[in-house]
Amino acid sequence: MILFGHRGAAGHEPENTVLSVRKGIELGSDWIEVDVFCVKGELIVFHDRTLGRTTNGRGFLMWRSLDYLRSLDAGKGQKIPFLKEVVEALEGRVGLNIELKGPRTAEPVARFLDPYMAGTEVPRILVSSFDHAGLRRFCLLQNRIPVGYLYRKIRIADVTRAREAGAFSLHCALRAIRRPVVLKAHACGMKVFVFTVNEPDDIRRMADMGVDGIFSDYPDRVHRMRLEGRI
Repeated sequence: MILFGHRGAAGHEPENTVLSVRKGIELGSDWIEVDVFCVKGELIVFHDRTLGRTTNGRGFLMWRSLDYLRSLDAGKGQKIPFLKEVVEALEGRVGLNIELKGPRTAEPVARFLDPYMAGTEVPRILVSSFDHAGLRRFCLLQNRIPVGYLYRKIRIADVTRAREAGAFSLHCALRAIRRPVVLKAHACGMKVFVFTVNEPDDIRRMADMGVDGIFSDYPDRVHRMRLEGRI
């Protein structure tokens, strides 16, 4: 199974920070997943619509100035990072899964990725979202970058629709994933990635189910189980 460090290594360091991204790499992640909003024309890495859960700020993310957002403590003295800072921290060592958040994010992310698509080799980038319409807009601008359709609940019919829309992968909630969905997705040529898988019993169950990858706040747990041959 592919191991995605969820928001870096959110179980160890403040989520969606450069510190968490580096920790996720250190703990054996194959890919790093982060959440991205477009605020005042800049791509910033953040998950919630409001600031209170993960920073010392208050209010709605989209209503605040960039200067205010960058002044906040996102945990352990970390700033809310720009997407370009996360890419720099990766140093090309692992893949990057960008989850689109908020309104009007698809087009700025597509433009941001333009320089990385200049060569003949497609970089290890995956763009995903619950906003399937946003993913379709993204694909019109960046048709070489694979996209993943996110689902909190998923039916067999959703698998077919996602394939018809050009999805590379299905990203399904742990509580919703079932073996028939995995089998159908594989029959349609799609990958299945499951979020958020932290407990050893669930990690093993996902491996037994044949999913292609999992997102974990604790990538060290998954990495250790791989090394020990338990998955």
